[in-house]
Amino acid sequence: MTANIVLDRPVGASADGDGPGGFMRLVHAEWTKFRTVRGWVIWMIVAVFLFLFIGVFAAGNISIGCVNGQGQQKTGRACLPYVPLGPGGEAVTDNFYFVRKPVTGAGTITARVISLTGKHASGNSHVPAGGPAAGGPPMTPGLVPWAKAGIIIKASTKQGSVYAAMMVTGSHGVRMQYNFTGDIAGLPGLASVSAPRWLRLVRSGDMITGYDSADGAHWTQVGVVSLAGLPSTVQVGFFAAAPTYVHISPFFGGASFASGPSAATAVFDHVAVSGTGSGGTWTGDAIGGRSGPDGLARGGFGVVGPRLRVTGSGDIAPAVPGPGTGLPSATIERSLAGGFAGLIAIVAVAAMFFTAEYRRGLIRTTLAASPRRGQVLAAKAVVIGAVVSIALGVPRERGEGLYVLPVSTFTEARVIVGTAALLALAAVFAVALGAVLRRSAAAITAGIVAIVMPFLLAALGVFPAGVSAWLLRLTPAAGFAVQQSIPQYSQVNKVYTFVGGYYPLEPWAGFAVLCAWVAAAVILAMYVLRRRDA
Repeated sequence: MTANIVLDRPVGASADGDGPGGFMRLVHAEWTKFRTVRGWVIWMIVAVFLFLFIGVFAAGNISIGCVNGQGQQKTGRACLPYVPLGPGGEAVTDNFYFVRKPVTGAGTITARVISLTGKHASGNSHVPAGGPAAGGPPMTPGLVPWAKAGIIIKASTKQGSVYAAMMVTGSHGVRMQYNFTGDIAGLPGLASVSAPRWLRLVRSGDMITGYDSADGAHWTQVGVVSLAGLPSTVQVGFFAAAPTYVHISPFFGGASFASGPSAATAVFDHVAVSGTGSGGTWTGDAIGGRSGPDGLARGGFGVVGPRLRVTGSGDIAPAVPGPGTGLPSATIERSLAGGFAGLIAIVAVAAMFFTAEYRRGLIRTTLAASPRRGQVLAAKAVVIGAVVSIALGVPRERGEGLYVLPVSTFTEARVIVGTAALLALAAVFAVALGAVLRRSAAAITAGIVAIVMPFLLAALGVFPAGVSAWLLRLTPAAGFAVQQSIPQYSQVNKVYTFVGGYYPLEPWAGFAVLCAWVAAAVILAMYVLRRRDA
């Protein structure tokens, strides 16, 4: 006699959980398991606490102190200097020496650059917080890579106003730069008497066209840009700037940075300006003040016969975090520092969400009630991913005395949503490891080694920068790139390494690497779950 044994199941559910209704009941069952295990709930609360405490409260307790010109002690936001915003709403550095005249309507400016020279702080000299001592910091001849000088059309002398410029640089040849974030390469090489560089800007309405030439006879168009909101009367002329010199000394666990002022001097001849008002006299202005925060004079100019000599310091570029910025700045992802610590707790909970059933022998009951093992894995992944993404919010940090670099609404949304997705995917990854390895200790260790360890090794500077960069390209830790809010700018000479706060992959590229690892882990878990006994 044969007995038919039917397992209890909710009314209307199929034996294998087929269909959306069956799968949703399975998800509900897994959610019930999760919330009824007190230890898992407590660990998730711990993860949230770590996230909030480290990321918000610790960052929020930062306070900057300073003394104003009258000797009064100030703290916090009162110490922050004025930070201009560019046309795109980004924080910018707009400090340079400008030799200008107003020109109305269409016009052209042409000049030849016959030399670009400079000086900067010595390699290991630090500039005191209040500026250099009497006589200034030690200086040595030489150009910083992005020292720049050339011709410019700018809406006004107001910091952050729209502009387009053709320039020679210390190490990057001729460039056409515009509105702080735009950068187009022209002729290579450094300008000199033996290899001069001819530059030209042509205005027609809002359109600015840049040209360069090696001989003044054969011109090449470098780029055409549209400057929205360019007024009828603009400021046209010459400029010179040299950003802060930064010296990097790497060591185990990080790097030290020494910074100091720099200056650049350019000599122009064959100057020609056309347009209404072009016959006026030249006026020299130090945009951003007569001296920089390091105490170095912003610059000056002189006319000797047919030649114009312009000296300047500062920069015309986006403001980015890192050494040599001269601004106590932070990024919006600073408040997410706690996510790293919370991630460890999340990996532990997610791994145990599967391995606990093997340890207690409950997996047989689960698989008997729902024979489609892939759906069991999917339901567990949905539950743990949803719990993590909903439980962990991403607050915005506004530290006392720190200037939080502004970003677009889209970027802020990407950082917030991306961080939640990062943690949720890490949890799904740990669930898949739990299904494959079956043992909590092994699954938790594997998850931490795969996601946490590469991040930690890169942060501590255990390996050279190149090795750390590959770790953050190839491992699941690449997903942390989704938190980066300030991009790398080719025209800003900063420490674009993880130690400097940057990731080797673009945000969505790094997130895609994590997605690929999670997908591979889930596929492997499904295969193993179907092939072996419970």
